[in-house]
Amino acid sequence: MMKIQEHISDHLDVFDIGAPLQDVVKFFRGSGYSHVAVVEDRKFLGVLSEEDFRTIGEKGQLADHRNSLETFYVPQDASWLDILKLFADNQANLMPVLDQEASVIGYYDLGEVLDFLVETPFFNEPGALLVVATGAKDHSFSEIAQIVESNNAKLIGAFISDYQNDIVQTTIKISSGNINEVLQSFRRYNYTILFGNMDDQFLEDLKQRSDYLDKYLNV
Repeated sequence: MMKIQEHISDHLDVFDIGAPLQDVVKFFRGSGYSHVAVVEDRKFLGVLSEEDFRTIGEKGQLADHRNSLETFYVPQDASWLDILKLFADNQANLMPVLDQEASVIGYYDLGEVLDFLVETPFFNEPGALLVVATGAKDHSFSEIAQIVESNNAKLIGAFISDYQNDIVQTTIKISSGNINEVLQSFRRYNYTILFGNMDDQFLEDLKQRSDYLDKYLNV
């Protein structure tokens, strides 16, 4: 089974804080990436955004603009959900990956991460997508699986997609057979059905509603 860590790219530039700004200019102009990692003594300092760099100019060194650095990154063992959230939260299409010693071991490219997700069974397998909600104290993945499988449906995948005010929302993908029976069972177990749809239309709706993904899908 392919792991998201197999998509860490180690061939892209990482800049020392003493690097001349002209080198960073060449990186941004040639790559189309939104950010680049900056290190000092081989340890991660932060990232410089292409948008901020436009106001800096080309003279001097990165050290002259240390205060412009942002500090987002992903640890080496991060899950794909954590990685995707950080991409969205920081409006980035390149994400540095750090090991336990705070050294940059590479980057995640948003396009490659999305390609990876599309190939996973959760996104790739045909089926029905549901979003259900229940109280945090009552939430149970084992119960969700039992509800699905007791109605002769197959659970393809599930994850917590929102958690606010002690209410847990879970996105579930199941084989498309017996969908009505599954929905009725969730209601009997006091789940609120927030969304229920066949096939992959829900994924298309998510893509259309997300300006972020529309902006970066084709990078």
